[in-house]
Amino acid sequence: MSTVNSVMDSSLDGNSIDQVKRAVNVSDAATMENNFISLMVAQIQNQDPTKPVDSTEFLNQYSAMSQVKSMENMSSLMQSNLVLTDNLQTLTAAGLVGQQVSVAVESLDLDGQAVNGQFELGHASTRTALLLTDSNGTQTRIELGGQSAGKVPFTIDPAKLGLPDGQYSVSVETESGEFPQVEVAGEVSNVRVSAEGPVLQVKGVGSVPFYNILEFAQTEVGLLGG
Repeated sequence: MSTVNSVMDSSLDGNSIDQVKRAVNVSDAATMENNFISLMVAQIQNQDPTKPVDSTEFLNQYSAMSQVKSMENMSSLMQSNLVLTDNLQTLTAAGLVGQQVSVAVESLDLDGQAVNGQFELGHASTRTALLLTDSNGTQTRIELGGQSAGKVPFTIDPAKLGLPDGQYSVSVETESGEFPQVEVAGEVSNVRVSAEGPVLQVKGVGSVPFYNILEFAQTEVGLLGG
């Protein structure tokens, strides 16, 4: 044991220990210091007494441990932030029940009620149509005529079009070859919490992920295509 003590005294003096302690800035530095001392003693006991490890080597090892612990703390903090963000998102989604939202859609869940929506053209189109395709592949074409660049509102009235209840894919056909994104305005009837985040049930649309919401207010639309 006297050999070990002499090696420790020669390889790690009081000033070096103070430098090590100042280099560590983590919440549980005391625990890490105890762990490090235990490892350091084990390392000293198994080293060659004639060639002791330099004190700066211990300092480097301790700094490395400090960095690892700091990364663990940062990872824990990021996880906490993700949980907080998810909770805030769920609360925001829950507050939308009964409210009008505008969402990006590729399909509609028609139940006899008229659905209002819009899309935006980057270029004027002399021939514009809204295409609805049911589960059997039957296509219904709603002619919207010539449209200038900008927002184009529309209304889909299943009763007037003779469309039975069901799910329909929806797309836009233009003379210019554009494929604009279709937006639909609808009322949120309920919100379901899933592993992927909140899922809103929007009338006329069906289940919509929270991130598909484009506006948290009713979109002003006209009555084209009815």
